[in-house]
Amino acid sequence: QVQLVESGGGSVQAGGSLRLSCAVFGYSNCMHDMSWYRQAPGKEREFVSRIDSFGRLRYADSVKGRVTISRDNVKNTLYLQMNSLVPEDTAMYYCKTESCNYWGQGTQVTVSS
Repeated sequence: QVQLVESGGGSVQAGGSLRLSCAVFGYSNCMHDMSWYRQAPGKEREFVSRIDSFGRLRYADSVKGRVTISRDNVKNTLYLQMNSLVPEDTAMYYCKTESCNYWGQGTQVTVSS
């Protein structure tokens, strides 16, 4: 059984920063290839960022230059550092292990103007 637990969401003003965390429990190999997605109210879930087993990084155009994905393989934790937040970043943020196809429960990010 693999469990992903996100944390770090909250309410911030535009221009602020947040760091999201996703702790992976159960099978550390699931950390090899991981992603962040987000879903705003009334919209479909969309890709935000990915770090694969080779350490290659991918970002959605909407967040490129403002967010950084990273992972700590010792702590089995995935991170998403988000800077220069804008109201359009408001969404529930989910982590996913692409290696094992499990999702976390999500953490809410709300950015006010």
